[in-house]
Amino acid sequence: MKKFNIRKVLDGLTAASSSSSSATAQPGTPRENDVVQETLQSEHFQLCKTVRHGFPYQPSSMAYDPVQKILAVGTQTGALRLFGRAGVECYCQHESGAAVIQLQFLINEGALVSALADDSIHLWNLRQKIPAILHSLKFNRERITYCHLPFQSKWLYIGTERGNIHIVNVESFTLSGYVIMWNKAIELSTKTHPGPVVHISDNPMDEGKLLIGFECGVVVLWDLKSKKADYRYNYDEAIHSVAWHHEGKQFVCSHSDGTLTTWNIRAPAKPAQIITPHGKQPKDGKKPEPCKPILKVEYKTTRAGDPFMVLSGGLSYDTVGRRACLTVMHGKSTAVLEMDYPIVDFITLCETPYPNDFQEPYAVVVLLEKDLVVIDLGQIGYPIFESPYPLSIHESPVTCCEYFADCPSELIPALYSVGSRQKRQGYSKKEWPISGGNWGQGTQTYPEIIITGHADGSIKFWDASALMLQVLYKLKTAKVFERARGKEEKPSTDIVDEDPFAIQTLFWCPESRMLCVAGVSAHVIIYRFSKQEATTEVVQLLEVRMQCEFSEVDSPDPGGEQTPTLPTSAASSSPQEAEPPNQLTAGVNSSEGSRDNIPCLQVRSSPLKQSPGYQVELVVQLVWVSGEPPQQITSLAVNSSFGLVVFGNSNGLAVVDYVQKTLLLNLGTWELYSPSDPCQRQLRSPRKPRQPSGGFCDSNDGSNNSEDRCKSPTSGSTSPCNSDDERKQNFIEKVKLKSRRFSKTVANDFAKMSRKISSSGEQKPDLDGKDNAFTRSRSSSVTSIDRESREAISSFYFCESFPRKSGSLASPCLLVGTTQGSVTVVALSLQPGGDQKLQQPLSFASCGTLVQLKGGILTMALLDAAGTLLPPSCEAWYDPNASDEEKEKEKTRRRRPATPPSSQEGQDSQFAVLCSDKQAKVVAMPSQTSIYKHNITETSFVLRADVVQMTGAYCIACFCANGHIMTLSLPSLRPLLDFNYLPLTDMRIARTFCFSNLGQALYMTSPTEIQRITYSQETCDNLQEMLSELFTPVETPEAPNRGFFKGLFGGGAQSLDREDLFGETAAGKASRSLAQHIPGPGSMEGMKGAASGVVGDLARARVALDERGQKLGELEERTAAMMASAESFSKHAHNMMVKYKDKKWYQL
Repeated sequence: MKKFNIRKVLDGLTAASSSSSSATAQPGTPRENDVVQETLQSEHFQLCKTVRHGFPYQPSSMAYDPVQKILAVGTQTGALRLFGRAGVECYCQHESGAAVIQLQFLINEGALVSALADDSIHLWNLRQKIPAILHSLKFNRERITYCHLPFQSKWLYIGTERGNIHIVNVESFTLSGYVIMWNKAIELSTKTHPGPVVHISDNPMDEGKLLIGFECGVVVLWDLKSKKADYRYNYDEAIHSVAWHHEGKQFVCSHSDGTLTTWNIRAPAKPAQIITPHGKQPKDGKKPEPCKPILKVEYKTTRAGDPFMVLSGGLSYDTVGRRACLTVMHGKSTAVLEMDYPIVDFITLCETPYPNDFQEPYAVVVLLEKDLVVIDLGQIGYPIFESPYPLSIHESPVTCCEYFADCPSELIPALYSVGSRQKRQGYSKKEWPISGGNWGQGTQTYPEIIITGHADGSIKFWDASALMLQVLYKLKTAKVFERARGKEEKPSTDIVDEDPFAIQTLFWCPESRMLCVAGVSAHVIIYRFSKQEATTEVVQLLEVRMQCEFSEVDSPDPGGEQTPTLPTSAASSSPQEAEPPNQLTAGVNSSEGSRDNIPCLQVRSSPLKQSPGYQVELVVQLVWVSGEPPQQITSLAVNSSFGLVVFGNSNGLAVVDYVQKTLLLNLGTWELYSPSDPCQRQLRSPRKPRQPSGGFCDSNDGSNNSEDRCKSPTSGSTSPCNSDDERKQNFIEKVKLKSRRFSKTVANDFAKMSRKISSSGEQKPDLDGKDNAFTRSRSSSVTSIDRESREAISSFYFCESFPRKSGSLASPCLLVGTTQGSVTVVALSLQPGGDQKLQQPLSFASCGTLVQLKGGILTMALLDAAGTLLPPSCEAWYDPNASDEEKEKEKTRRRRPATPPSSQEGQDSQFAVLCSDKQAKVVAMPSQTSIYKHNITETSFVLRADVVQMTGAYCIACFCANGHIMTLSLPSLRPLLDFNYLPLTDMRIARTFCFSNLGQALYMTSPTEIQRITYSQETCDNLQEMLSELFTPVETPEAPNRGFFKGLFGGGAQSLDREDLFGETAAGKASRSLAQHIPGPGSMEGMKGAASGVVGDLARARVALDERGQKLGELEERTAAMMASAESFSKHAHNMMVKYKDKKWYQL
């Protein structure tokens, strides 16, 4: 079973990754074959991107195929996003990363031409699920400004900055020798250069006439056959766009002064009409005041009514601060539609692809800087269509992500049922018009949910099953708090300047549906899921005072400084308390005195109406302490079986009973390490006479002596090299530079990462030294206190394990990981079940340090003796607002914690898996022996690590700051995958990267887009089947009927044999230095140059076979036609022979 695949293990290794990262077993411990039979091998892993969701970041251009009904969007970073029906999306990227300035579909051909800002054009093949470039052409001497591809033509017109027009054959991607030079297009008397070409289009009724628009305001109607200008139209203002009437007798130009000029093609002297759609018309007949430029205009006709004229821009200059608008002019009516963001481009969707027929427009696709809007032109008021795409991820900036694959199947219907009531009204009743493509035929059917937390305090649940993404439910956590109406009312206790409700981290239990979120204002909100509406008269509030009182460490009872703060009388939910609740003293917040006992946000005082879905159970807020703001929460965990939520920060940790709304434990980080008797902290429920809660209560448990206490092996750390220090320092400086551009919400993440980097280079002392130093600190050691004060809680894990060394019976425990690599165990003496909790004392016992790792702890888990994950116990979901009878039924079905495993004397029955940002360890329980260790990285640090399930087994998945994605087997920590995927270039990636089960992972690749990846070989193999198809065979609509009289008198559309004009025979060859042809990876030449080995041979053979099959098909058709012709000739010959065989020659 133990088989190494060296090729995959070493794949992607660079000098930045650790050469000494190897799993080592401690001396004297059994090897993995003797412990757990592992099934995961390196051939089970392979890394590849799957799909990208969200709005295209920084869009720059757009195109639409009216027959295939596919929309393409290009971006400033060289990305292409293609959209069809709901669930049909595709992402591809130009290697150069240059901005996409224009896109042109080969309509109904399954191909797309892209023009980039680096003066290259590319032909994309869309007939395959992952589009590939067939050909590229790089211009060397001229800058591309505009492209035009006529319908059903293979000749692409390319306008340049010099004013010239070149022609490219899109089949071979070769330049024609036919060139339209700017000095021949304009009048000879013109003394100035006309500027770049801003428009090219052919006359809808005469393909031999080409309309060329120059930036200076000159428009030329060029005769392609005679190679001369028929007419020239001059206007004083610069041109931005041109649009034809479908009859080819008129065209409209939009100008930089906000005017529209209409020209008759045979009357070039002056415009037939000049209008300023948004200009104020003076009474004295003078010229209207100039307006902003009209960036684009489209002129679309209808059979039964007035034409539509759609334009962007052109607003008056006195409309300062007004949002961008799209103007729709239809007959005498003018509608101005305000947009939320600036307009990048728009396209009017029409019933026909033919430019010489009535267009019959029915919708307008508007591409905005941060949104995509489709307007229905067929309904009064021009409503918008409801978008089926997940384009609202960035509605508020994403601050955290969590990914849950293979979650309970009933969750998605439950979330959808409550989320469907949140949908907006007023959308168009018609179907989404962009409806091309087909869904993939993947076999993966397990449910997947993505949760995103946002800067405005909202949380969104997404259905991510089958490579799709659809919003299920949105929760607004800010509703719990009072909102400041103006800047003057802004609370002075805010610890962030912007986004005080932003989500810092969240914890979700899919089985119990409990949700717990922590915000940047040091608040925690616990939610329960309910299908029924409820009204909360008073939001339950618990204020917690967390601090490190080093000045009082000599006192065994610090008193009220660590006393649990109970709810005030208005928010108290424990009416049967034996003593009055401990009221907080009045908060001090004045200019003279320091702020004290004041939360950062004010909880809502009025009744809160809670819709079906997630409803507030409890709000926990950390308060200011002696003028110091509360530290932000760094870790969070919930245990639904015991009704507990635990959270921690750089000051310590707190355990809250969210059922009884009480604070059970409030520990400073430094209190976790004391090896002496006071470390046995015993806390009683506030409903009983309380023990002093500031120090640890004495315990008579004789097994808790120093010999039985958890010991940690000495951590052998090494000093980082100088280059590593320089790299870290440079990264910290970059983080600090970037933090100035973001809100304080994101800046806190930068600071936290900076602390992690700086602390990761510190040399870790051994545990004994730490404990001794802490003992001395109880008297006078200040240096030890200073070191410990920098330590924050970084991870929690509820489990059923052995809290003490060599124990025989497992019990509820809480593992606590810190940023300095310590993992401590806190034993929980709790009784499961809601009713018993009211009568049993709730106690905790800190059992000291389990193990010490290099770097901050990221994740922890527990495996049984067979290597199977032991998840934290949880209860099944029940509706808190259901009737008593239904609750009783649900209680009988609640999931009870599993029977705690027992351990025979001298045998280990569990494995504790611990992973820090530097290394991973596996510790056998209850002997607390470190049996496996793996140094993940020496020169970088791990950003995210998770214990995940793969093909029925478990492993650790890690993402490092140097871009490596690694997986380690469990429990032996063998390297299974090491792939150099994506170096950390943006803090957004570090903040949002997360792994999930079954080989799935994701991260925010841009502020608006989620990139999903897989590290599963099975998923990579099935990816082609799972992806959607963009191209579907569709018949091109019939050309419009010319009519009898138009055909008789030549009034219909005039065709042009462009091959005779632009082919090499007639036009000659173009200059080789003008442009360079580059075969794409999807073409035959590209494959010959790029592919190697068996895979390349197979790909070439497949393409050659397809081409040979196509040629054989054509040959077969020609052969059949020749046979039919021969048979027809034979029949005619036979008939003639029969007719004339008996006649004489003179009778003929």
